[in-house]
Amino acid sequence: MLLIHNRPGFVDDLTEEERTALFADVDQIMGELTRSGEFVGGQALADPSTARTVRGVDGRPAVTDGPFAESKEQFAGYVEVDCESVERAVEIAASWPDVRFGGAMEVRAVMHDGGAEM
Repeated sequence: MLLIHNRPGFVDDLTEEERTALFADVDQIMGELTRSGEFVGGQALADPSTARTVRGVDGRPAVTDGPFAESKEQFAGYVEVDCESVERAVEIAASWPDVRFGGAMEVRAVMHDGGAEM
C-alpha cells in the first residue's frame, strides 16, 4: 500500500501549469501501473477538515473534528499495488508527483489473513 501524505491545499498553491503537469504525471503513472498489472486500487481522500477523529478518553469514545491538528501533512489518499518486491513499491512511491512538491509516500504491506507480513 502506498499511503499519500501531503499538506492540505497544496494543489491550490500551484500554478495552473504545475497543476496540469501534476495530474498528467499521476495519470501517466496510473496508466503504467495498470498496463503492468501492478495497480490494485486507490482513492484520494476528502479534505481533512471533513474528518472526525475518535479516541478513547477515560474509557469512553471522544470525537473531535479533523485529524491531528499539530500535523502539517495529512493522509491524502492511497494507491494499492501488487509488486514483486518492496524495492519496486519504493520505486513507484519515489516517482509519485506529490513527492516533488514536498509530500511523502509511506510504503507499507497490507496484512492478509495469515499475517505473514508482520
